[in-house]
Amino acid sequence: MSLVVVIPAAGAGTRLKPHTDTTPKPLLAVAGKPILAHILERVAAARPDRIVLVVGPGAHGDRLRAYAAARRDLPITCVLQESPLGLGHSVLQARSAVGNARVLIVLGDTIVEAPLDRLAAEGSWIGVKEVDDPRRFGVATVRDGRITALAEKPERPETNWAVVGLYAIRNSGLLFESLELLERAGARTRGEIQLTDALQRMIEQGEELRPFPVKGWYDCGNTEALLDANRALLDAHAEPVSREGVVVVPPVAVDATADVRDSEIGPHASIGPGATVRRSVIRHSIVNEGATVEDALLDHAVIGENQVIRGSR
Repeated sequence: MSLVVVIPAAGAGTRLKPHTDTTPKPLLAVAGKPILAHILERVAAARPDRIVLVVGPGAHGDRLRAYAAARRDLPITCVLQESPLGLGHSVLQARSAVGNARVLIVLGDTIVEAPLDRLAAEGSWIGVKEVDDPRRFGVATVRDGRITALAEKPERPETNWAVVGLYAIRNSGLLFESLELLERAGARTRGEIQLTDALQRMIEQGEELRPFPVKGWYDCGNTEALLDANRALLDAHAEPVSREGVVVVPPVAVDATADVRDSEIGPHASIGPGATVRRSVIRHSIVNEGATVEDALLDHAVIGENQVIRGSR
């Protein structure tokens, strides 16, 4: 049975403004590469027959299409979500591209460490993680190794099992049927067509959905979370970096095309392609592609694409 990966990536990224005013959220850097590059690296392990990237209209959608076209190592196609009607609506746009294949859904702002090849091959799974306050997530009720109920951002969660944005669904036909029924009925939760509501309908139809507890979960939805993901991923995967005339305090990621001189980089600093750094100290921060930092001390900061930061000498 074939496998199609669906990556919803049409969101506006409002919690990461002003960086997402000019850069699509999935293309913001974390630990030396775009969020989307981390996701693609992980889903490639499942050897999908196709990867479907759901993009929005306008300049951000065009940027994501161009990135997908440049990834000739993976079978990526793009589909359009014309209106921002929610995650469920975004997934529904991939229906014709998925057909009757198994579907693996990974959110475009979420990096998950999980055995995706095994999950995609065995039944239907939803990634979950226990959190202190699950009210801003989908929440799963789990009994006897099965998910018995799902709720989107409930005020009074029944459990602390947050849904982490990873879904492996064998019965894709029932999933898309459930999403289409929600759309036709005008059913909305918090004003949007929710994937959680479609999955809840699948449970009510007798579909078995099992939880998969995830240890490594990096939700890059806001600046604090982005920096947390940067730190954790550098701790786990950073390679040694050395530059003449630069003090490097590992772990760091410095793109080969970045021009860094007379500076101290790290720990937990990520310097993107084409960035320029002069006479600066950069710690626990992300400097995106084409940015310039001169005579500055950065600590727990995110510098956007082509942004210029200059201190006083």
